[in-house]
Amino acid sequence: METGSRAKSLGKEETGRRSAKFDSMLPNAPTVDPFVPRTDHNPRELRSWAKRTGFVSTFSGETTSGVGEKNESARFDLEKGLERRGGGSSPKIEIDPILGRTRPNREIEVEPVTGPAKGEMRTENEGVLRFRDGGVRGEERRRVGIEPMMGEAKEDERRVVTNGKGSERVAGAVSRNSDGTVNGNGHEFPVVTPAGEPKKEDDKDGRDEDIDVNAGEVEAAESGWQRPSGMKLGPTENPGFVPLIYYGLQHYLSLVGSVVFIPLIIVPAMGGTDKDTATVISTLLLVSGITTILHSYFGTRLPLVQGSSFVYLAPVLVVMNAQEYRNLTEHKFRHIMRELQGAIIVSSIFQSILGFSGLMSLFLRLINPVVVAPTVAAVGLAFFSYGFPQAGSCVEISIPLIVLLLIFTLYLRGVSIFGHRVFRIYAVPLSVMIIWAYAFFLTAGGAYNFAGCSPDVPSSNIVVDACRRHAYTMKHCRTDVSSAWRTASWVRIPYPLQWGVPIFHIRTCIITIMVSLVASVDSVGTYHTVALRVATKPPTPGIVSRGIALEGFCSILAGLWGTGAGSTTLTENVHTIHVTKVANRRALEVGAVFLIFISFLGKVGAVLASIPLALAASVLCFIWALIVALGLSTLQYGQTASIRNMTIVGVSLFFGLSIPAYFQQFQAETSFILPSYFVPYAAASNGPTHSGNKQFDFVFNALMSLNMVVTFFIAIVLENTVPGSRQERGMYIWSHAEDIKNDPALLATYSLPGKFSRLFCRCKCLCI
Repeated sequence: METGSRAKSLGKEETGRRSAKFDSMLPNAPTVDPFVPRTDHNPRELRSWAKRTGFVSTFSGETTSGVGEKNESARFDLEKGLERRGGGSSPKIEIDPILGRTRPNREIEVEPVTGPAKGEMRTENEGVLRFRDGGVRGEERRRVGIEPMMGEAKEDERRVVTNGKGSERVAGAVSRNSDGTVNGNGHEFPVVTPAGEPKKEDDKDGRDEDIDVNAGEVEAAESGWQRPSGMKLGPTENPGFVPLIYYGLQHYLSLVGSVVFIPLIIVPAMGGTDKDTATVISTLLLVSGITTILHSYFGTRLPLVQGSSFVYLAPVLVVMNAQEYRNLTEHKFRHIMRELQGAIIVSSIFQSILGFSGLMSLFLRLINPVVVAPTVAAVGLAFFSYGFPQAGSCVEISIPLIVLLLIFTLYLRGVSIFGHRVFRIYAVPLSVMIIWAYAFFLTAGGAYNFAGCSPDVPSSNIVVDACRRHAYTMKHCRTDVSSAWRTASWVRIPYPLQWGVPIFHIRTCIITIMVSLVASVDSVGTYHTVALRVATKPPTPGIVSRGIALEGFCSILAGLWGTGAGSTTLTENVHTIHVTKVANRRALEVGAVFLIFISFLGKVGAVLASIPLALAASVLCFIWALIVALGLSTLQYGQTASIRNMTIVGVSLFFGLSIPAYFQQFQAETSFILPSYFVPYAAASNGPTHSGNKQFDFVFNALMSLNMVVTFFIAIVLENTVPGSRQERGMYIWSHAEDIKNDPALLATYSLPGKFSRLFCRCKCLCI
């Protein structure tokens, strides 16, 4: 009893000190009426009230031991935030043996003790929840509002707005002891200091820490969008026309390798000329600009660049290496392009139906990080047999380029020039320009001059054996071998059906339909990651369905114009937004308009088509490796140490590489016809399946030789049949419609323009 009475007296003294401290902070301020707590208060109104009155809140460190009994099973979930669960053991409670209460602290750091809900929650001066890596991810951000005390048993009450689960109330004081433990709701949690962030030294234990209201953040919140930590520009902000031009060009320059390098691979392999390569590049720039604007207005409305995806590159290589096209000489390029156009149009219609019908909302239940991670990683790994074998044709160019890319992105990523991380943001264009100039000096200096051999003579017309051996080197290394600059027009406007009427074959259509499912899974993962980065909450299933439906429509445009591959959301958007810290719709729209403008200049496409093949292959090696890393990074939303998840990902990736290798080994005759890096993509015509139906054999052999398709089917079956908790699986938690409608910032980010909103909302599956 003595201990209890002493605790009460000390508690009163501490309350008096806190009141005196608050009065000293506002010596000349008028008397402020007590803030009456409301269960339906708007956090923005609370911020506005604090700004008008000059109120500065403090975290109190006083509580009673009985508070912990109210939330015995509270624990932190990576996707749900702070969640009450019935049952389960309660964390430990540490009570000061003398004062009879939990010890005070100045900041909050929370980490579950054990169990599957590993993670860390911590609020600093800006009230941001962080994980142990020190970074702030969107689904880990929570807006925390402070409400006044209601009796001794409830010292403070925080409202934590979670990722798609509405809001929950967490009662009880949160205090920090001098030994580093944190007591909130009567629980004890060990403290983990985030890596890369110095731990603040405190002068006195038990002193309350004042949480200052940042005026800039208050203004941002009142304007509708609260900037996540580290972001320079949000989705709906308007910094002015000049900054928009700069940020728009910056975004596209950082994605230049992903946007324009696919034609450098497929057009020469299809038998196209240098002029055809320049034309396809110009067409790709036009379609990318148009589809990006369409997605920005009518899709998910997230700041995402659309373009020809590497997901479609593997099936394109499979189709062009089919047996009936190997000996085709006359109009080979146009014939293959028309068949690709037909296949892309059909698969795009299927993807649009998947989105507009609402089936995508049902399909979302099967898509989780454990499915997305190996599937996206397999997209990059699918080209390991093409990457360096093609780049190695000219090692004096390819190796310096790869080394320079690694130096810029890893060793010089922290170097700033006039406040800009130039090497980190422009790693690809800077490296390409430097090594391209180096290759030009090698060519001008005679490094690739061979007696009696001319680079202008096609390899098929060379009769001298010595020149035939050097023709491959001259073609891949010289900077003057391309005739695109001489043959391309100054002004040329790409138009639909410029290659002819599309050809529709059921076998190629089935292949591309299966690939469009993989592209949809890739896009879903990108939507979720980018949304949490820039909007603090993921979209609703209706918004995702709307985005997939529009991607299908955009792929129809790509098929009509003839870009050679379907249009989808580029996975590399995640990396670009991370390094540029800019995620603005207006900036992307300005950049897209610039892209459309330069697509009309034929010489721009000719310059890009003149990049040596070895140099282009080296850049693609880096981009494909980046795609693998971005895919595996989605495992952060689940439990990466889970045996279940590790087994599913490992089995999916291994058999996603091994099964196609089995189908690709039946290539006895093609190994003498095709280059070695194209042999794996010829399995459709020479695979082991012989059922008597050539169409079925072609489709089955082709699908089983595509790494991302095999990986996707294995991963989705295992993920949805092997038991596991929602937290262990890291299931995507999509927002509810009421969450978006009740938050003006999210409504401004995801809602469609007025008239179009009414049009789309006639179909409930496409509404917010």
